[in-house]
Amino acid sequence: MPSLTDRREVMFEEDDLPYEEEIIRNPYSVKCWMRYIEYKQNGPKSVLNMVYERALKELPGSYKLWYNYLRERRKQVKGKCITESAFEEVNNCHERALVFMHKMPRIWLDYCQFLVDQCRITRSRRTFDRALRALPVTQHPRVWPLYLRFVRRHPLPETAVRAYRRYLKLCPENAEEYIEYLRSMGRLDEAAVRLAAIVNNESFVSKEGKSNYQLWHELCDLISQNPDKVRSLNVGAIIRGGLTRFTDQLGKLWCSMADYYIRSGHFEKARDVYEEAIQTVVTVRDFTQVFDSYAQFEESMIAAKMETTAELGPDGEDDVDLELRLARFEQLIARRPLLLNSVLLRQNPHNVHEWHKRVKLYEGQPREIINTYTEAVQTVDAMKATGKPHSLWVSFAKFYEDNQQLDDARTIFDKATKVSYKQVEELAAVWCEYGEMELRHENYDQALRILRKATAIPSKKAEYFDMSEPVQNRVYKSLKVWSMLADLEESLGTFKSTKAVYDRIIDLRIATPQIIINYALFLEEHNYFEESFKAYERGIALFKWPNVYDIWNTYLTKFIERYGGKKLERARDLFEQALDGCPPKYAKTIYLLYAKLEEEFGLARHAMAVYERATRAVSADEQHHMFNIYIRRAAQIYGVTYTRPIYQNAIEVLPDEHSREMCLRFADMESKLGEIDRARAIYSYCSQICDPRMTPAFWQTWKEFEIRHGNEDTIREMLRIKRSVQATYNTQVNFMSSQMLKATSGSTAADLAAGQSGGDDMKMLEQRAQEMAAEAQQDTPRAKDKILFVRSDTGPSPEHEEVSSREEA
Repeated sequence: MPSLTDRREVMFEEDDLPYEEEIIRNPYSVKCWMRYIEYKQNGPKSVLNMVYERALKELPGSYKLWYNYLRERRKQVKGKCITESAFEEVNNCHERALVFMHKMPRIWLDYCQFLVDQCRITRSRRTFDRALRALPVTQHPRVWPLYLRFVRRHPLPETAVRAYRRYLKLCPENAEEYIEYLRSMGRLDEAAVRLAAIVNNESFVSKEGKSNYQLWHELCDLISQNPDKVRSLNVGAIIRGGLTRFTDQLGKLWCSMADYYIRSGHFEKARDVYEEAIQTVVTVRDFTQVFDSYAQFEESMIAAKMETTAELGPDGEDDVDLELRLARFEQLIARRPLLLNSVLLRQNPHNVHEWHKRVKLYEGQPREIINTYTEAVQTVDAMKATGKPHSLWVSFAKFYEDNQQLDDARTIFDKATKVSYKQVEELAAVWCEYGEMELRHENYDQALRILRKATAIPSKKAEYFDMSEPVQNRVYKSLKVWSMLADLEESLGTFKSTKAVYDRIIDLRIATPQIIINYALFLEEHNYFEESFKAYERGIALFKWPNVYDIWNTYLTKFIERYGGKKLERARDLFEQALDGCPPKYAKTIYLLYAKLEEEFGLARHAMAVYERATRAVSADEQHHMFNIYIRRAAQIYGVTYTRPIYQNAIEVLPDEHSREMCLRFADMESKLGEIDRARAIYSYCSQICDPRMTPAFWQTWKEFEIRHGNEDTIREMLRIKRSVQATYNTQVNFMSSQMLKATSGSTAADLAAGQSGGDDMKMLEQRAQEMAAEAQQDTPRAKDKILFVRSDTGPSPEHEEVSSREEA
C-alpha cells in the first residue's frame, strides 16, 4: 500500500501477502521474519533493508536479525569508495545495533574491522576501546589480535606502545611480540627493559621456544650493540650477572661486555674487560673466543690510528701512540701460549704435563722458571695429580743442578722425599734420581748414603701395597731402589756389603729372577761357586713355574760348566728336580741339557731314556722336532737300525701331517737298508692317512718306489689300495653328493621329466652310495701268503711302465 506524502513509497506485491499476513498474526516470531527476508533476498536492496528495519523494530533484541542485517548492509557497500555517504549509514546501523548488542563480540569485531577498512584511524581506536570496555574480560583475547594488527598497520608508535602496554597486562606471556615491535620501531631502550624483565622472570615461558640463555644472549647483543640508545639499564651489572648464571658461555658474554664499551668509545675499559676475561675463563673454547676478539680489537685500533695519521699527516705524538699500540698487539700475540697454558691450569691445577709446558714457555727466564716450579710443587696434590707429580720435583732439582747450585738441588730432593705420593714407585724414582745426581758429580759415598737411607727399615713396617700407610713407610720394599743400591755396592762397595744387600733383597721377598741370577753371577765372579749355587737354590725356592725357568736354565748350565761329570749324581738330581712340575712349554731346553750331560759324561742308554721322556713331555707343537733330534742322536750313537722303534712310536704319536713325513723317512731308510718288504709295508700303512687329492706327492713317491723295486703285481696292488683309499675319503657327504649328482645328472633329468618326485632322486642317490661303499670294501687289499719281489737298482723297464699306465687308465 502506498505511504503518505513525502515518504518513500512501499509497494507490496501479491506474492508478499502470505508473508505479510503471517507477520501480522505473529509479529514477534523471528522465523516468520526470516522467511520473509529470505524471500526478499533477490529483490531490491531498499525493500530488503525496509523488511529488516520493520523486523528489528518489532524485535530489537534479536542477535540473528541484527547480525544478518549488518552483514547485508556491509555487503551492499563493498567495492564502493570509502568517502561515500553509504558507509556512514552503515556505521550508524552498527551504532544502533550496539545499543542492544553491546555484549556480542562478533558485532564489535565486524564493526571494528569495517572501520579499519575505511581507514578511520581515530574512530577505529575509540571503537576498539569501547569494545574492550563493553565486553567482559574473558572476551578480550578475541579483540586484541585485531586491535594489535590495526596499531601495527599504521606508523603510530606511541599509540601502538600504549595499546601493547595495556595488552601485556592481560597477556604478559606475549611480551616477545611487543619486544620485537619495539626493536622494529627503534625503541631499543624500552625493548631492553622489557627483555630484561622477562629474563629475570623465572616462570616466563617463551612462546617461540627460546631458552632463558637465548633470551639473555639477545639482551646482551641488544644492549652491547646499541650503547647510545639503551640508557635505562646498567649494562655492566647485567652482563656480569649473566657470567655467574651461564658459566658454560662465558666467552660470548665477555665479548658482549667488551663490545659495549668499544661502541661507547671507552677503549681502555674494553681492554680491561678483555684482560680480565682471559685471566678468568677456564675453557679453551671461551679463551679462543675472547682472545680472537681481543686481537681483532687491537688490530682495528692500529688500523684506525694509521688511517687518521694518513689523513691528518704525521705527528710526533701520533707516532708514539702508534708504536705503543703495535707493542701492545705484539705482546698480546707473544703471550698467547702462556695465557692458554694458564687456562688449562685453571681447568685442572693438578695437571703435571701442563706445568712442565709452562716451564718450557719461560725458557731463558730463570727467575720465572723458579717461581713456576715453586708454584707447581705447592699447588699440585699428589693424590689428585694427572701425570707423575714427582717429575716436577726432579725437574726442579735438575734445573738447580744445571745451574751449578747443588746445595739447592739437594734441598729440593730432601723436600721431595717427604711428599705424600700416591704410589711407592714415585718416591722410589725420587730417591734414585737423587742418587744419580750425586753420581753425576762423582760424590759416590754420598750416593751410597742416600740409597742406604732410602732402604733403611722404618720404625713402623708396612706392606708394599698397603694404601693406608704413607709411601715413606713402604719404600724400603721398592725393588727399584734396592736394585740401584746393589749396582752401586757392586761398583763401589765391598764384597761383604754387596752380599748383604742381595741377601736383604731375598729376605724381603722382593727379588726377581734377574736379581737372583745377578747375585749368583756376582758370587761366581768372586769364585764363590757354592755360594752362587746356594743363591740359585734360594731363588728356586722363591719362585714357581714359569718364572723359575730362567733360574733353572742358568743354574743347570753353570753347574755343568763348573763340575762337568765330577758330580754326575748331583747333576741328575738337579735335573730331576727341575723337571718335576715343569710345564711342557719349557721342558724342551731342560731335557736337551739333561741329554747332553748324559751323552758327554754319563751313559748313552740314559741319554736315550731322557730323549724318550722328552718326546712325551714337550708340547705338541715341539714333539716333531724332538723326535727328529732323538732319531738323529740315536742313529749317531747306536746306528740306524736302533731308530726303528723310535720311528714307529713317532708315527703313532704325531699328527697326520708329521706322521706322513716320518713314514716317508722310515720307508726311505728301510729301502736303503735293503728291507723292501718293510718299506712296502710302511707305505701301505701310511696310505691310509693320505688322501690322493691332498697328498699326491706321497703316491708319486710310492709309485717310484714300486717301479724301482717291485713288479706288475705290486704296482697293481698299490693302485688298488689307492682306489680304495680314494673311495674311503670320497664318503664325505659334500664330495660324494656332488659326484653322484654329476654321475646321475642325465638320468635324474629324465626321471624328473617323466614326473617323478624329489624323494625318488634321494632314493637313487642312497642306492648309488651303497654301491660305492661295496666297491670300496671289495678293493680293500688282502694279505698274500707269499709275494716275490724283484730287486733292481736300474731304471724301470718298458714292460713295467706299460703295466702301470694300463692300470692307471
